[in-house]
Amino acid sequence: MRLSQMLFVTLREAPADAEIPSHQLLLRAGYIRRIARGVYAYLPLMWRVLQKVSRIVREEMDATGAQECLLPQLQPAELWRESGRWDTYTQAEGIMFSLRDRWDREMSLGPTHEEVITAIARELIRSYRQLPLHLYQLQTKFRDEIRPRFGLMRGREFIMKDGYSFHADEASLKQTYADMDRAYRNMFRRCGLQFRAVEADSGAIGGSGSQEFMVLADAGEDEVLYTEDGKYSANVEKAVSLPPDPIPSPFTTYEKVPTPNTETIAKMCAALKCDPTQVVKDVLYQVVYDNGLTVLVIVSIRGDQDINEVKLQNELAKRAETYAAKTVLALSVPDANTQAKWAAQPLPLGYIAPDLPDSYIAKRQGVHPTFLRLVDQTAVDLKNFATGANEVDFHVVGANWGEQFPLPDVVDVRKACVGDRAVHDPSQILQSARGIEVGHIFQLGTKYSQAMGATFTDEDGTERPLVMGCYGVGVSRLAQAAVEQSFDEDGIIWPVAIAPYHAIIVIPNTGDAQQVAVAETLYAELNQAGIETLLDDRDERAGVKFKDADLIGIPYRIVTGRSLKQGKVEVVTRATKASQEVPVSEVASTLKQWVTEAIG
Repeated sequence: MRLSQMLFVTLREAPADAEIPSHQLLLRAGYIRRIARGVYAYLPLMWRVLQKVSRIVREEMDATGAQECLLPQLQPAELWRESGRWDTYTQAEGIMFSLRDRWDREMSLGPTHEEVITAIARELIRSYRQLPLHLYQLQTKFRDEIRPRFGLMRGREFIMKDGYSFHADEASLKQTYADMDRAYRNMFRRCGLQFRAVEADSGAIGGSGSQEFMVLADAGEDEVLYTEDGKYSANVEKAVSLPPDPIPSPFTTYEKVPTPNTETIAKMCAALKCDPTQVVKDVLYQVVYDNGLTVLVIVSIRGDQDINEVKLQNELAKRAETYAAKTVLALSVPDANTQAKWAAQPLPLGYIAPDLPDSYIAKRQGVHPTFLRLVDQTAVDLKNFATGANEVDFHVVGANWGEQFPLPDVVDVRKACVGDRAVHDPSQILQSARGIEVGHIFQLGTKYSQAMGATFTDEDGTERPLVMGCYGVGVSRLAQAAVEQSFDEDGIIWPVAIAPYHAIIVIPNTGDAQQVAVAETLYAELNQAGIETLLDDRDERAGVKFKDADLIGIPYRIVTGRSLKQGKVEVVTRATKASQEVPVSEVASTLKQWVTEAIG
């Protein structure tokens, strides 16, 4: 492609709304253009990158025996109601574009396709002889993000590969899950990315287990905790660890003591001359279930620890059936205005104890009359601890579970932190990195098949629910993540495998007949040899062309300049900026070798 004939416009300054380097560079280099909040056009250079990523994804998926299909973007609400996720996606997370068609039927633009594929499976899969089956697609998804940002990283419209597998049993699912783990690692390696596979929370997708693939980058939205021995890594939402050992309590007898103006753990410990590890901290939450019921929750945890609200929400979702609900719509720490809607009297905030009386909850329609009481494992074994007294300016000390306070339901809702000891090896200390999630694989089990009646007949003639897995790759996000991982002060540094072109030929002076002739010859030879090549034949200053070549990040730059007098051209490697003179007759073979080695 000749730049003089291409839609090619670069910017010297980044738009004000571009916050991270990859977003800035993709806009400046003419890869994308913003159309609306979270909505971008993929211009010719970007589309070539996306096609290359898609090809790698397809090749790795096809190698596992998965079959490509294409599912509808427009989905009926009744399928989502069958699975129980309509309210979650339209109200709790609020990320689904929903609409009514001309027949007044509720529809949505698909953020994901578990419901659609399960509906297809229940119609077409009848026997165990049809299993396992794995279908995938590459398609545009739609999610009405609350805060669309960072360009293609968190957009409202994006390209995704999503795959769904169906099995007769868990053993078959685990085999496909392992196949996807290998395929995903191959994809990201072939795309030239540095990545880490981590344990993850399954979120609204659900299922028994999942794993994320993170591209390591400072601008990543996700925090990954890992150990140096390579045996543990997890998203901070999922991570577990061993907390510091508690210091023995100085309190020997149970008593209520005045502690004025000590509404925080730090102030309380200073007044009582104790350590936070000797304190039970009691945090009040409010959960709203999808049936509209509000439940007040008291979570007790060791005073030096914090609550992981993702883990807490998962625990509360498990209890949904107890309250005749299916899922959690919202979880929050109730502010003063919210408390006023259900509190029968002012709460002793900062001084709450595990046994805060249920009488604090007024009799209100839609509010459960008793507190749900939970205790994190970190607080269970504490002896003679200090905690609130349910009275402002007072605490109790020397308290014990089973004596002064009944032991609530024990849960793991603690937030793992950098510096904690690893569970698998206490000598290993958790470290932190930032990551961009580009892939996620799930073991769904029978979550959707049971809810939607997707069954098969096994060898014994018994009807059983299909066992499912799902597997996603953010194609457009992956492309931007590659930029976020590899750039410098001059622009993008594309991995060779997914660069829009392998090489760019720059003619410093288009008025020099020899420079033009050699450039034209090389342009034809390189493309014929399979080296995808741009020809910068624009009537621009050489400095502008060099800057643009660096900005758009083409791996190899060939300059038909002064060295032509010796029968050579300058070849510059974008990643290292290393320059060397190569005889014109050897350029095609040299570039062919370099590209082949880089792509592997």
